[in-house]
Amino acid sequence: MKYSTKYSDAIHILAYIEMLKGTDLSSDRIAQSVETNPAYVRRIMSDLRTAGLIESQRGKAEPKLLKKPEEITLLDIYSSVEKDQRLLHIDKKTNPNCLIGGSIQEVLDETYERLQKKIELEMQQITLADIIDKLNVAAEK
Repeated sequence: MKYSTKYSDAIHILAYIEMLKGTDLSSDRIAQSVETNPAYVRRIMSDLRTAGLIESQRGKAEPKLLKKPEEITLLDIYSSVEKDQRLLHIDKKTNPNCLIGGSIQEVLDETYERLQKKIELEMQQITLADIIDKLNVAAEK
C-alpha cells in the first residue's frame, strides 16, 4: 500500500526554512535534506505558498514563513498539502452480500470520521514551533 509523505515533507521543509534562514534555501539544498528531488520540493512549496504559509519568488532562494512558527499548526500544514484527504481510508471493494462486507464501510466511515475530528483537534494544538523546539533538542544530543 502506498502512502503519502507530503505532510511530513512539508513540515520538514518549513522547519528547514525557519531554522536555516540566511543560508542557501534553494529547492536543490532543501531536496538534499529531504532526500528527494527539487521538483517535488517546489511542488510542496507551491502548496504552502497557496495556503499562505510561505512566500517565495521564482529565481530567488529566499523563501520565508508568512507567520511565526507559533502560529502555524500541524493542521494548517496538513490542510495545505493533503487538501481534503482523510487520514484513514476505507476499502470500497467489499462484498455487499457478506454479513461483514455489506456493513463495514458504513460502520468504519462513522468511526473514522470521529477519529478524524479528534486527530484534527490535536493537530491544532501542535505548532511548527513545537516541532522546531524538539529538533533543536535532538540536535543538542
